[in-house]
Amino acid sequence: MSARKQQTWTSPSSSLDLALIGNGTIAALVDPAAEIKWACFPRFDGDPAFCSLLNGDKDRADEFGLFRIELVDSVRTEQEYLMNTPILVTRSFDSEGGAIEITDFAPRFRQYGRLFCPMMVVRQVRRIAGNPRVQIKLRPARDYGCERPRTTTGSNHIRYYGGDVVLRLTTDASTTAVLDENPFYLEDSVTLLLGPDETVNGSVAEIARHFLDETISHWREWVRMLAIPFEWQDQVIRAAITLQLNVFEDTGAIVAAVTTSIPEAPNSGRNWDYRYCWIRDAYFVVNALNRLGATRTMERYLAFILDIVAGAEGGELKPLYGINGRSVPDEHEAKCLSGYRGMGPVRIGNQAHRQVQHDVYGAAIMAAPHLFFDRRLVRRGDDTLYPRLEALGEQAARLFDQPDAGIWELRGKLRVHTFSSVMCWAGCDRLARIATHLGLADRAAYWRTHADRMHAAICARSWNAKLGSFVGTMDGDTLDASLLRLHEIGFLPADDPRFVGTVRAIEVELKRGDFIFRYSERDDFGTPENAFVVCTFWYINALAATGRRDEARALFEKVLAHCNPHGLLSEDIDPNTGELWGNFVQTYSMVGIIDSAIRLSAEWDQVY
Repeated sequence: MSARKQQTWTSPSSSLDLALIGNGTIAALVDPAAEIKWACFPRFDGDPAFCSLLNGDKDRADEFGLFRIELVDSVRTEQEYLMNTPILVTRSFDSEGGAIEITDFAPRFRQYGRLFCPMMVVRQVRRIAGNPRVQIKLRPARDYGCERPRTTTGSNHIRYYGGDVVLRLTTDASTTAVLDENPFYLEDSVTLLLGPDETVNGSVAEIARHFLDETISHWREWVRMLAIPFEWQDQVIRAAITLQLNVFEDTGAIVAAVTTSIPEAPNSGRNWDYRYCWIRDAYFVVNALNRLGATRTMERYLAFILDIVAGAEGGELKPLYGINGRSVPDEHEAKCLSGYRGMGPVRIGNQAHRQVQHDVYGAAIMAAPHLFFDRRLVRRGDDTLYPRLEALGEQAARLFDQPDAGIWELRGKLRVHTFSSVMCWAGCDRLARIATHLGLADRAAYWRTHADRMHAAICARSWNAKLGSFVGTMDGDTLDASLLRLHEIGFLPADDPRFVGTVRAIEVELKRGDFIFRYSERDDFGTPENAFVVCTFWYINALAATGRRDEARALFEKVLAHCNPHGLLSEDIDPNTGELWGNFVQTYSMVGIIDSAIRLSAEWDQVY
């Protein structure tokens, strides 16, 4: 969707027609009626103060875990992002000609030589027509929806306390009206700053205006520096901003999504917590942002990974880590939340952190080459960093033909997954290239020997001549959509008949309507019902690479049409209805928009 285009709704939606606001410390999801339905404090993986998204869409007088700003007798709302920012504007209109405008954002800008991104949401409410009456319902939750915090008040603030995090609302609205939820006429504007338990010095309205101006300037300058493709510019810009909102600025970790437990399909039980940093997913994010010229994310993320590697026993990496670089909590269920549309369970933590997934070694190495080859970077890779990457390469060379849970994190038996093997090969291949660049001839030969040996073994055991395709596991006979990446990873040239055959086999076996499934075989939770969105982008890229560019462009446009009104995508999609499912916003899916747009767009110098 164009950043300038407004979207209009007549009533709140129970779907994923949500907008994401954030600043790299916290993130919030806002529905079409300006309710904050999900936000965790003090950071992405924290306790959700606002969790109505996962409370079954219940309409109860005593419901809590929400932050609503309601226009009394509202009959229509419209919503848009300010151009090239994650700042959301919602306008609401009543039946008597009254109207208000709500501006929602999280401050983010440079101040005193560093990035200022506090644990804060700013909500500005302004009268734009008539005599509107407004009702504010601020009902935080704690302990994953089990309790309401206690409150104390001051002259212009309300403290919400009782858990590990104390929130303070500072406002120029009546605190009595907020606490008692009394409707009031909005004569001009009110401002609500919800953040840490710290005194706000000065006019609330002036502080909010300053934060807004600086945040607008920050994001528009950030966008201005992106090297975007000529076509689909609005979609790429929105995707890039969204990816940046999933980066935890304090450590450089990148979360897969800001939510937990939105099911992959209705009542499927495939409800997972994605508020952690998967090494694989993060690689895809930094690679996409690098292609747009946003290199700082890659530098910060690589520092995060290298700190993990330094502390890893025996050089062994887990598939995912907490955003603080430590282990993810063991999986358990939140007892007080009924789930998205009542489809529980709501899970906290992710048991995948205990899985064996060998592709992580390749993914960690593949995040690093820019440090060695990109001369824009002040802090570049050298022969001091290189040995630290080699430790990962040794693991990749040792484990490439050993069983693991694979990219799709299957919880049943372990197998030797082709994608994991190929990523291990890619890690060794990149080490050979980096060594050549550094003039380390002996190390280049060492890693090239490993890579060639691994390549030959994968081709011998993962190619199925009967199917005319590579298959998902060594010596297996089933297909896996991750094989569509064989060309982009560099394992096969696009015109290799084996790659062309693999693409055709996958479209026959895994395509449902316009979308590609991850696989079609039964797993621990039955047969998959919905398509994993990024797989279709991989297919689009494979079509383009194999000379089917017109097909690729047509399908890309179809997929973009399934974005929500703000241009955002979740993890999964129903191929029959086009409804979005799965955790939201999913970084994999937004990466897919960027990668396909870059591949398919006309070149700037071809246009004028």
